[in-house]
Amino acid sequence: MVSPYCTIGPFFPASFVEGHDDLTHYRGGVARGQHIVLSGRILQEGGVPTRNTILEIWQPDASGIFRHSSDPRCSDADPGFAGWGRARTDAEGWYRIRTVLPGSYAAEDGSPRCPHANLMILAIGLTRRLVTTVFFADNPDSVRDPVLDCITDPTARKRLFATREGPESYRFDLVLRGENETPFFLD
Repeated sequence: MVSPYCTIGPFFPASFVEGHDDLTHYRGGVARGQHIVLSGRILQEGGVPTRNTILEIWQPDASGIFRHSSDPRCSDADPGFAGWGRARTDAEGWYRIRTVLPGSYAAEDGSPRCPHANLMILAIGLTRRLVTTVFFADNPDSVRDPVLDCITDPTARKRLFATREGPESYRFDLVLRGENETPFFLD
């Protein structure tokens, strides 16, 4: 028998998610840069949708600056951009987050990072959180990124790229296990 002590929720109140799915407005300001909608489905093995799965996002602003003290440029972060958000999947496994197209920045070794957002998933049946990254690039085959380069399988690498569905719309599906599983990283 599985109890709440054995798995991660989501045993969260509605207030845990409500109002956190729009990163483009923060403390009365409006984010600079291209506003986009990132949406997709979170699926279990066999294409079964996950319901009430929590997806967290954290990313740099349109200039590539994180709203976090670890970023030496933090004081220059966009005052209208939250940099962090949260959404919950519906009965069909869909999530939707309004954000900005993230900017690029230099990694610690000086190499350029591909524009990306970091994601964390909390779902029923998981014993720990899952962490991955979604990359934004029109030509995934030409991208060099130190995190992406950790994935050696070219097919798996392509699963980490959002698909542009319109000028302000990107889709990124996540598969938690099985065929076409999303690459996840240890945190």
